[in-house]
Amino acid sequence: MHAAFEEKVQIAQHGQVCVITVRGEMDYDDSEAFQAAWDAADRAALPTTAVDLTQVTFGDSMLLGALLNARRRHEADGRDLILVGPLQPAVTRLLDVTGMRDYFTIADTGPAPIS
Repeated sequence: MHAAFEEKVQIAQHGQVCVITVRGEMDYDDSEAFQAAWDAADRAALPTTAVDLTQVTFGDSMLLGALLNARRRHEADGRDLILVGPLQPAVTRLLDVTGMRDYFTIADTGPAPIS
């Protein structure tokens, strides 16, 4: 795992929940790190994956595409995917502009974030 991955994307297990914590700006340059987190979540195959987006200050189509793909995979496997907020304005705007906000389960709180 390289330093950029560890700084922006972290993954942990809290009971039966896989928690992916994302920080900062997420764009195409971060797709490899984000995909590695999704792959780890898929391997863990826990009943729920919570994506902590509380510290994401920017997200583009890479972020949205990764979230949509993860939702599709989770649904196909019978697992839950939850986005954890409160969401920053940039993430809220991304979901609203694309009409995807209602496509996801969004919780205002979740498992403790990774420090």
